[in-house]
Amino acid sequence: MRLMWKSLDKMRCLRKRSTIPFLGFLITFLLFLNLYIEDGYVLEGDKRQLRETSVHPSSSERYVHTFRDLSNFSGTINVTYRYLAGTPLNRKKYLTIGLSSVKRKRGNYLLETIKSIFDQSSYEELKEIVVVVHLADFDLVWCENLVQEITRKFAHHIIAGRLLVIQAPEEYYPSLDGLKRNYNDPEDRVRFRSKQNVDYAFLLNFCTNLSDFYMMLEEDVRCSRNFLTALKKVITSREGSYWVMLEFSKLGYIGKLYHSRDLPRLAHFLLMFYQEMPCDWLLIHFRGLLAQKDVIRFKPSLFQHMGYYSSYKGAENKLKDDDFEEDSIDIPDNPPASLYTNINVFENYDATKAYSTVDEYFWGKPPSTGDFFIVVFNKSTKISKIKIVTGSDDRQNDILHHGALEVGEKLVGTKKGKQCSSYITLGEFKNGNIEVHDVDHKIAFDIECVRIVVTGSQKEWLIIRSISLWTTQPPSQ
Repeated sequence: MRLMWKSLDKMRCLRKRSTIPFLGFLITFLLFLNLYIEDGYVLEGDKRQLRETSVHPSSSERYVHTFRDLSNFSGTINVTYRYLAGTPLNRKKYLTIGLSSVKRKRGNYLLETIKSIFDQSSYEELKEIVVVVHLADFDLVWCENLVQEITRKFAHHIIAGRLLVIQAPEEYYPSLDGLKRNYNDPEDRVRFRSKQNVDYAFLLNFCTNLSDFYMMLEEDVRCSRNFLTALKKVITSREGSYWVMLEFSKLGYIGKLYHSRDLPRLAHFLLMFYQEMPCDWLLIHFRGLLAQKDVIRFKPSLFQHMGYYSSYKGAENKLKDDDFEEDSIDIPDNPPASLYTNINVFENYDATKAYSTVDEYFWGKPPSTGDFFIVVFNKSTKISKIKIVTGSDDRQNDILHHGALEVGEKLVGTKKGKQCSSYITLGEFKNGNIEVHDVDHKIAFDIECVRIVVTGSQKEWLIIRSISLWTTQPPSQ
């Protein structure tokens, strides 16, 4: 095993015509270790406590310090962090929000981002979050000045244990010299993105045991109002399904949610491949290794990029997420359910995709009169609002031209799956859409089924873009 690490250390210095075979080998090697090395196994001396020192080790020693624990992928990395403001509470929170910040040539948005997180959260939500800021710049004077500002502006949050400011000392970083110039990036850019990977890795490592879930933000972000409540709705809706990373923004490393139990693996992964590619590219490989094949991204986006200048050389960066909504609390509940349809499904655009809050949809071949699409709840439910949207921006004619919305009770089993034996019509589709409010005031019973019925044949295919349901209370037992 020691020889294997030495060979990897030598490989990082070789110039490659193509980085793809090298990265493929490393990822395969990582997966092998992750699957076959028991969590309790560590190399001799790997659990040695590392102490802060004013003397910086050589580059080779830094490399050993950083990668020493990579044989134990479920364990945290030995780093002695500096606590610059605040200390962790004993009680585990629901969500940790991680931010990593460095000195910028132009603009600094960290204070605005922290303010947005707290301002957009209710008092009850604040009880369930902790914000961890990693000041990852080696300019200690800059760090000290920024800590003073943070302490002055957010003293009450620090005292309450909602805000921590930390730093991983420079001696724990691997070498940032002589890195491979993948993708023909200039040396300074390779150094910037490689260090950023390590910055994030040390932040993730610190946050492992603080909460049940972890959200990564960048330091120049604006939050939607009550974003935590929206997050909790989505997490609840995914109960029973497997996921590694949920995305609440389509930009960069913004709004990426993980189970805290996966943070040690992700931290090790970023460290191992820190010089290969940017962090947001590495994340794609990470979730793939943990068997999440597809992106799971939710709309509306809960976080918006607000900076105008990048942390890399102060270059202009005016990227915006056009799916962001300032008031996105109205995310549907969509109680757990099974879905059935007799409409011919096109490829893999199956019925479940219409009911998901992810950016995907059901797509079927031209429906005929009497065809149906049914949502059958696992438990009878009180519904306050139903909204169904058909068609898409690209295929505006693939709407439901003639249809009705019904709700039902008295669930029975049939050859075509479970259905309700009694239905009441709530309304007709207009221009392919329908939205019904105060359903619980119009319907006396707890609803077991929601059914879309085709009332007229059409030549166009049918896209059901979203079925959104809001409940008045948790499903009855």
